[in-house]
Amino acid sequence: MGAALLLVIAIAIGGFAAISSALAGGQASTDAGGSATVGTQAAPSDAASPAATAPAASATPTPPSCEQNLVTVTAATDKAAYADGENPLLTLKVTNGNRVPCEVNIGTSQMEFLITSGSDRIFSSQDCQADSTDLVKTIAPGQSETANFPWERNRTVQGCAPIQAKPGAGGAYYVFTARLANKTSPKAVFQLH
Repeated sequence: MGAALLLVIAIAIGGFAAISSALAGGQASTDAGGSATVGTQAAPSDAASPAATAPAASATPTPPSCEQNLVTVTAATDKAAYADGENPLLTLKVTNGNRVPCEVNIGTSQMEFLITSGSDRIFSSQDCQADSTDLVKTIAPGQSETANFPWERNRTVQGCAPIQAKPGAGGAYYVFTARLANKTSPKAVFQLH
């Protein structure tokens, strides 16, 4: 009876060991020395599980976006002084100071060529603008787009009412400011003779 009990215990322990090996994914094998060793297969790591791969996919760096504060507007004239009868050529230049391309609306709906003399508002390209359009362009990093406006040395008022007065000449100084949307250029000073 005692031997039978020992046999039942041995079978129970052996069965438990076999079940444990099967659950662990291991295989029992015998080496040359006859002792039993348990080989285990590597359990799947967290990196291979679907839950772990989702964060890895979202960890892909997003490309840097265009920072609008690095897009600048400047104003320039083709000369510093103009003889009597010579019309200034006004240039608005928009430059992308980003390291990535930027989409910028450089249409006439966004730009203004403004000329003043002291507190006197002389001319605005928006006063008599018949049609305004949008023109979105992609400007490469470090590159610029320009728009030129030949000013006919005339005065304008808001609403485009007729005005007979002409800007003074005789060496008077004028200030040209370019605006694109909410960005305003530094002043460009020129002289009319």
